[in-house]
Amino acid sequence: MFRLLPILVCAALGSEKPNLIVILADDHRYDFLSCHPDAPDFLETPNLDRMARNGAHLRNAFVTTSLCSPSRASILTGQYMHHHRVVDNQRAVPKDTRFYPEYLQTAGYRTAMIGKWHMGHDNDEPRKGFHHWVSFQGQGSYYDQTLNINGERHEQEGYTADRLTDQAITWLKSDRGDKDAPFMLHLAFKSVHYPFQPAKRHHGRYQGEKIDYPETMANSEENYATQSRWIRERRYGIHGIDHMETGAFDKDPVPSFDELYWRFCETVHGLDESVGRVLDYLDESGLSKNTIVLFLGDNGFHLGEHGFYDKRDAFEHSIRVPLLVYAPGHVKAGTRLEKMILNIDLAPTLLEFAGVEKPVNTPAFDGRSFKHLLDGSGSDKPWRDHLLYEYHWEWNFPATPTLFAIRTDHYKYIYYHGLWDKNGLYDLQTDPHERHNLIDVPAFAKKKEALKKQLFTELEASGALDIPIRPPKGEPLHDRKLPR
Repeated sequence: MFRLLPILVCAALGSEKPNLIVILADDHRYDFLSCHPDAPDFLETPNLDRMARNGAHLRNAFVTTSLCSPSRASILTGQYMHHHRVVDNQRAVPKDTRFYPEYLQTAGYRTAMIGKWHMGHDNDEPRKGFHHWVSFQGQGSYYDQTLNINGERHEQEGYTADRLTDQAITWLKSDRGDKDAPFMLHLAFKSVHYPFQPAKRHHGRYQGEKIDYPETMANSEENYATQSRWIRERRYGIHGIDHMETGAFDKDPVPSFDELYWRFCETVHGLDESVGRVLDYLDESGLSKNTIVLFLGDNGFHLGEHGFYDKRDAFEHSIRVPLLVYAPGHVKAGTRLEKMILNIDLAPTLLEFAGVEKPVNTPAFDGRSFKHLLDGSGSDKPWRDHLLYEYHWEWNFPATPTLFAIRTDHYKYIYYHGLWDKNGLYDLQTDPHERHNLIDVPAFAKKKEALKKQLFTELEASGALDIPIRPPKGEPLHDRKLPR
């Protein structure tokens, strides 16, 4: 009798469609969870730890393009950048784009988008697929943000993460247009995008804490002996630690790396606080019994690795993101998954949890549902053994070249397009910090050729080699400081 109880509970819960909540952080590194062994010792994320402890921690989650708008489009469409065609942060979404919340709407879900949208930089107007809309233009600001609420702009006072969380809880408490219908909430925070600004109550919380600088941060021969030339050059540009200034280029000395690091951590702590408020309301209201909550980052972020403070490139700290699932009754507490999960997998996964099929004659998903890995309904099914990554050079931030990469559990091959430079090959098992480029080592020549062939065979088959050239828009931040 007692052995049958979990099955009966799951069957009862399965008789009604689950509610779905996606909480999206901005530029949140995969290892900046206090439950992660590589996190700073002083970082506190008790609510994200709570999600991992009482739900699932997907420890090998990646994005297929590490840039705000393309990654967000991939999450909402289930497609690679070369299919949804949102290739930078400036352009509007193509008109024929379909977002998975549209399919949920058709199936009877009430849907809401609250927070950072960013696709179509200056446009905060409501988008298709959502009954309820709360957003702002572009990157927004950390304080006193004007919000577009269902087509009307409202001035807000205070810390933006707090105000977005207020908006989310208010909508959850409302009748949502149909109190008996299942709901889907996409809650997207600005945190922890540069320039890192914690709430005033958290500012200085970690001031003076010891920072464990990454091995590849030093401007040394060992760190750059085998790397592509552009990698060292980038440390002197807009996204490098020897420049570190978004704005005027004549502000010396270079801003304090330590100050930026502490503010980043404090902003993460505030984000965690907002996540906790949502989880608390779900638990107190009883909604958590049939709600699936996913937390993830839209990109990773370097904090000194290779001399960078940005994303875009194909190194691990750029492409790996945190991914947590809290779903009592659907996902066993303490679940740990080591399989490669991609941001393009979210859309098909959530539709499968909802029991909703993607309509015929709609754009195909590139991702795959990982529901069976979470609930154990088919964990023995074959899964991917590699991922593809793509990024297109941007007029506005030209320090990072167009690149394509293939990553397995053991190796990573990176192809840089349009540069008179060397490509990259890294052994992730013996060199997890990607410090030693093996591209010119004869012993790895066969591995290099095999991965290159596989990469371009799959890219060509998927239509990824048709790289769009767009008219320049906005100002390029192409200046750089001279090497010391």
